[in-house]
Amino acid sequence: MQWYSGFFRRFVASIIDIFVIILFIVLIQFISGVMDGTFFYVIVFFMMLSYFAFQESSTRKGTVGKQAMNLIVTDLNGNKISFKQATKRFLGKFLAAIPFFAGFFLIFFTEKKQALHDIIAKTVVFIQED
Repeated sequence: MQWYSGFFRRFVASIIDIFVIILFIVLIQFISGVMDGTFFYVIVFFMMLSYFAFQESSTRKGTVGKQAMNLIVTDLNGNKISFKQATKRFLGKFLAAIPFFAGFFLIFFTEKKQALHDIIAKTVVFIQED
C-alpha cells in the first residue's frame, strides 16, 4: 500500500528543488552575463518549467528534491503523469501561492493530501516504497 505524502515531506523536497534551481540560475547568469530584465526572467521561467515538467513526467516521476525525499508524482490511478499534466501542475503552483500560499495548505484538508496544483492537474504525491 502506498501512502500519500504530507505537507512537511513535500516542503523539504521543495527546499531541495529551490537550491537546485538557484544553482541553475547562477549558471545562467554566469554564462549569459545577464542579471535582470525581461529576457532573463523569461529564461528563468522556462528553465523552471522544464525542470519540473520534464522530471515529473519522466520515468523517475519526480524532481531531484522529490527523489531525495522518496516521493513520486502520479495521476489519480498511480500511473506516470504526462508532460501536459506536469505543466498544469507547475502552472497551478502559481495559483496555489495566491494568497499567502493558501493552495498548498489544502494538503491538510483533502483526503488524498492534494494541494491546489495537484487538484488542477489531477495528480497525487506518494511516498515511494523501496
